[in-house]
Amino acid sequence: MDKDYPEIIRQISANMQKLRDDIPDAMKGFAALAQAATRDGALDKKTKELIALALGVAAHCDGCVGLHTEALVKLAATREEVEEALGMAVYMGTGPSLMYAADAIAAYQQCANCNRVVP
Repeated sequence: MDKDYPEIIRQISANMQKLRDDIPDAMKGFAALAQAATRDGALDKKTKELIALALGVAAHCDGCVGLHTEALVKLAATREEVEEALGMAVYMGTGPSLMYAADAIAAYQQCANCNRVVP
């Protein structure tokens, strides 16, 4: 059975809101880092999100897979772009990354369906 990535995203987002309430300074610092790291520069935002997804797969992080896949759908990343990034994650992380790459493509499809994007 596939993981329900839209539900994982909802749960992570709710839990992160609790952290924003409880440790606002630390969370503001993290948000500033995220904004600086993902800003368009020599690499565009979509390329940076593809890198983040690959790293999330390599780190075996369900929340990372869900949140970065959702961002990629919103940035109009194609299934082929996502799959190529996943190929790199598998190449660098071997078997365990392959298992998360399989989850990540399911997450892409779930998020695409939620946003009515045609992959």
